[in-house]
Amino acid sequence: MIRKVTRIVIGIVGVIIGLTTYLTLMKDFPALSFGTNIYGIIASVVVGIVTGLLFYLVEPWFINKVKEITKVLDKEISKYPQTDILLGSIGLIVGFVIAYLLSSLVRPIPIVGVVLSLLTYIFMGYLGIRIALKSRDDLFNINKLSRLAPSAKEKTAKKEVVKAIPPKILDTSVIIDGRIADICKTGFIEGKLIIPKFVLDELQHIADSSDDLKRVRGRRGLDILNIIQKELHIEVEISEARFDDIAEVDSKLLKLAQVIDGKVVTNDYNLNKVAQVQGVEVLNINELANAIKPVAIPGEEMVAQVVKEGKESNQGIAYLDDGTMIVVDGGRKHMGETIRVLVTSVLQTPAGRMIFGKPKN
Repeated sequence: MIRKVTRIVIGIVGVIIGLTTYLTLMKDFPALSFGTNIYGIIASVVVGIVTGLLFYLVEPWFINKVKEITKVLDKEISKYPQTDILLGSIGLIVGFVIAYLLSSLVRPIPIVGVVLSLLTYIFMGYLGIRIALKSRDDLFNINKLSRLAPSAKEKTAKKEVVKAIPPKILDTSVIIDGRIADICKTGFIEGKLIIPKFVLDELQHIADSSDDLKRVRGRRGLDILNIIQKELHIEVEISEARFDDIAEVDSKLLKLAQVIDGKVVTNDYNLNKVAQVQGVEVLNINELANAIKPVAIPGEEMVAQVVKEGKESNQGIAYLDDGTMIVVDGGRKHMGETIRVLVTSVLQTPAGRMIFGKPKN
């Protein structure tokens, strides 16, 4: 219904434009009135109706083009801080005002007056944007002159450091996992945390699932987000970027990371691989967990309890407190015993670290 009303309104606008344009031209070109005012009015009505029909017919194409241009502009604008956009707009308006005053001087020049006036608007608009952006630091510091503040060099250095730290984008799996909150508490995560709106929507959908397991996981993810936002001293931003033309959430995450030049935090192995192919940096907390497991060196001794038999003959299996598996050669006869194990070798796999050893005599 709204679409039909919109088409009709645009058609009426076309009729008005065609009618008024023809009537205006009749004053400048009397020949268009065909000798009498009646014929001229009839001709203007016909032109208005034709123009209105054209506007009515091209309305769908025009609306689609406007939407495409809006998406492109939204994508480009999202790359820049809101303060820069605001200051740039103010500078553009000031530049146009100055150009309006100057154009009155150059417009009377024969032949090239209109061109010079147009160039004046372009130059002053660009100059206004550049001056406004270059002066943003001074403008924001006007209200801070009376306070005790760091030197300008320190401020500049701090801003450069903050800009150098890319934002971290959280995916659904790492939020549900929950370890990201503990990692943030330790201070190892620097920079801003980005939580996309489409990830929140997916968490909400999981939390409302009819499956009990999914519902528990979704609610756990929402609880973790509340902890990150309210209890941790870290900057959190909810990104409104939607990317409606992309269906999968993982693809949206990678697209958002490319747009804002950020890093994706995940524990999803497949997302990690796809991100590497697309050149997006990823922080995988599973890799972090493997990296901080205790390092075992061949020849080192450790105490472990043999809990089950191994695959090979006479092997026993033990585990460290962090879950690292120890394959004890000759450990089958020590089933259920806590023994001293001498490390013989260490194998690092994508799933984690595996230690091989033998009972110390």
